[in-house]
Amino acid sequence: MRLEYFDMIDSVAGFDRPGARLMAHARTPKESPVFEGHFPGHPLVPGVLLTETMAQASGYLILALNGLARMPFLAGVEKAKFRAFVGPETDLVIDAALLHDGSGYSVTKASIAVAGKRICDAELMFREMPLPDDLRGLMKARAGQIGLPVEVK
Repeated sequence: MRLEYFDMIDSVAGFDRPGARLMAHARTPKESPVFEGHFPGHPLVPGVLLTETMAQASGYLILALNGLARMPFLAGVEKAKFRAFVGPETDLVIDAALLHDGSGYSVTKASIAVAGKRICDAELMFREMPLPDDLRGLMKARAGQIGLPVEVK
């Protein structure tokens, strides 16, 4: 996980195509410029970056399901709840499940757990647009890096 680059997902632990579900792992870094201001002497991952982590897991789920045909762009966050703080060197398990797909939009339900305890969750809406050819290669390479099985359409 590289917070300052919005590179949130370290690896995909499981992908269930028929169930439209993805599980991913991430480990918060020991040090990051983000921690210097949030908060000095008491580093915490900002809630917006936890939301981004859930959104990226959801986005990878959508990309895997559509074979890199359409790029999901975060369009809405609803019912977000944060139950605990996350500090440096914390192992996160991210779960994302597809709730709706159609009319150019997808909705997922995503959560993050630490040591088996859910620390946050949200419903996320994505606007899907055709994936530009120049971005397809980058997304395919990143999918390979994190172990996301993608059958390009």
